[in-house]
Amino acid sequence: MFATRGRYTGSVRRAVGRYAGSVRRAVGQYTGSVRRAVGRYAGPVHSSSPLDLASEEVDRLPCLQCLLDLGANINGVDKTGKSALLHALASSDGVQVLNTANIKLLLERGADVKASMIDGDNIFSFLIFLLGETEGREQEETETLRRFCLQTTELLLSHSADPDICQPEDSLIYTCIGQFEVHIPLIQLLLDSGAACHCPEHGPSCWSGFSLLFERLAVLLNGPESVLPHSEAFRRAERTLELMVGSVSHARLPPAWEIKPSAYSRYAEQVMLLARPLALQQASPASLKHLCRVEIRQLLRPVPLHAKVNSLPLPNRLKWFVLIENSKAEEEQEVMQH
Repeated sequence: MFATRGRYTGSVRRAVGRYAGSVRRAVGQYTGSVRRAVGRYAGPVHSSSPLDLASEEVDRLPCLQCLLDLGANINGVDKTGKSALLHALASSDGVQVLNTANIKLLLERGADVKASMIDGDNIFSFLIFLLGETEGREQEETETLRRFCLQTTELLLSHSADPDICQPEDSLIYTCIGQFEVHIPLIQLLLDSGAACHCPEHGPSCWSGFSLLFERLAVLLNGPESVLPHSEAFRRAERTLELMVGSVSHARLPPAWEIKPSAYSRYAEQVMLLARPLALQQASPASLKHLCRVEIRQLLRPVPLHAKVNSLPLPNRLKWFVLIENSKAEEEQEVMQH
């Protein structure tokens, strides 16, 4: 790749090519040459630079750190508009290549979370792609991939990345609600960060997470129970809806939206019961305690919220309420009754 992008000095080839413990010694020995190479890529636009290449694998982390220490432009982009942060995300496959440490370092050094490529891909585009790559994988690989996406999303959100976007195919929360049964932890993280449950530009008339959830539930309830037992589909839908309703002061639904019982066959009555919290929110103002929860969650951002809420001088039951962990309160009530 270096040969196609111009001539680098021999010392830079060695510094970037080893990617192991010796890279620090190599960079230290050829500091002058590396500084000159870094200087060549200090502008806002360049061909793929040593920094870009060092960001692409976790084994190159020492080299990445050295290049940043030597003044490499962390937010410089290549000819496609891809920054070092986008290189680190794009090269991660979620299973074999896990660039979490590289991504964390780049964010801590000031990488721009608003960066996007010429074709429109942004920091969340690569995670959306990975979440769609679970088909045909072993369960262990799938879990590793989803865990990587969850950890990386938390890193990005903790550095004030904004996940809200109009286009459904580019929206991480739209993608996750579209398969809520496997993405509840990621949905909770996004909602904790303040992600909207609808199109942030045009409102729910463009797309709505609430209608999407019930559409997905219809697919699951009409599918074979060997894939997911219908009782479990209900449980996961209820949890997702609880998180969505609990995260907003007022649930915004598409105009004239309603549940069509025929879409749910013999489960129509249960689905109507599941949707009751939405109907109640539309019919009357939200309760004061609900509005207080929404306000507290907003004040505690950015994510993660869990540690921040647990540090508050509140009883456990109030902490669970703020974190939308009502099941813990129910479990405690059952223990007390017995």
